[in-house]
Amino acid sequence: MIETILSLCIGIGLSAACGFRVFVPLLVMSAASLMGVFEPMKGFEWLAMPSVCIGLAVATVCEIGAYYIPWVDNALDTISTPAAMIAGTLTTMAVSTGEMSPFASWAAAIIVGGGTASAVQLSTVAVRGLSTATTGGIGNPLVSTTEWISALIVSVLSFFVPVLVVIVGIILMIIVIRWIRLKNKNNAHPTAL
Repeated sequence: MIETILSLCIGIGLSAACGFRVFVPLLVMSAASLMGVFEPMKGFEWLAMPSVCIGLAVATVCEIGAYYIPWVDNALDTISTPAAMIAGTLTTMAVSTGEMSPFASWAAAIIVGGGTASAVQLSTVAVRGLSTATTGGIGNPLVSTTEWISALIVSVLSFFVPVLVVIVGIILMIIVIRWIRLKNKNNAHPTAL
């Protein structure tokens, strides 16, 4: 039971990281499996292949670089939202334990992993949209840098302190949602001069 909870916490952390950048958590998983830190679930052994790690590294660099190109970053959010959901599902499934039935594992991966990745991705879309609207896109590189660094840190920490990552993630999501609501409320009702 404890193993299942820990694997779900790792999955939630990796899924949240997928919401920031799709390929970073997959690259971290692949590198961790090559170093012997992580053993992927049956069916996900491909993560431990050096060629997959190289391919994920190239995809990660391309994804991170593309977010620094003006207007491309906003267009990428359209593609990244469903991709993050899929990646979040896969990362959660890859770390699930054999204690659950395949149906329960996939259901948890879709609901918990895909849901977490989608929630984080939609939050980053809102932050980028707010940055674009308020700075004309000048602030977007800062947002992009914060996102990929967050994806890397959350991915790595998910393997070492998974429960802490989930708790901090929930707290940060609440803060971001409140901040976005406050900004939207202030923009909707500007004070009269």
